[in-house]
Amino acid sequence: MLQHYCRFCCESEIIVPMSFIWSGDWQPYDQQGRRKYLNEAERQRFLNAANRLPSEARALCYFLSYTGCRVSEALAVCREHIDIEASAVVIRTLKRRKLTFRRVPLPPPFVTELLALPVLDNGQLWQWHRSTAWRHVTAAMEDARIAGPVRCPKALRHAFGMRCASASIPPNLIQRWMGHASIQTKAIYLDAVGVEEREFAERLW
Repeated sequence: MLQHYCRFCCESEIIVPMSFIWSGDWQPYDQQGRRKYLNEAERQRFLNAANRLPSEARALCYFLSYTGCRVSEALAVCREHIDIEASAVVIRTLKRRKLTFRRVPLPPPFVTELLALPVLDNGQLWQWHRSTAWRHVTAAMEDARIAGPVRCPKALRHAFGMRCASASIPPNLIQRWMGHASIQTKAIYLDAVGVEEREFAERLW
């Protein structure tokens, strides 16, 4: 039905707000109404806690926050995937039917930090099992006093999407950076931010 509606809008030259488009049954809240993403205060506490971890674990925590990628995607990153001149990293996108890569910009100082990590024989930056990486991330979250459903690596991915939407990043860039197959998926974050909704509500206060 959504596809038919979008086709109708295109043919009729109707402009539809992106917040109208919703993808599937995913929500930014769980069944108890709790957030599934880190807010900015929690993210800052998490990064501060990550500063107290060993260099490899610290780099992973920052990498997940800066790129919004999945843990398994981060663990597959090799030294050759870092584009020094563009200050970006090339990430293999998982959960796609065909082999797909995406390039995500990184802060130049962080690129320098990644290049300083010891390179393994296979070129990977992190030679960890997914469960080990998970423990490092959740340890930083626990140290940052983050509890509930947001104490997991995926909360960083959702936080990245929310920050992109809050910063008015163009929808096509959000889709590209997060590796979404459909532009409909990133509309979840645009809807959840509720910036325009709050502006409307403030007219009543």
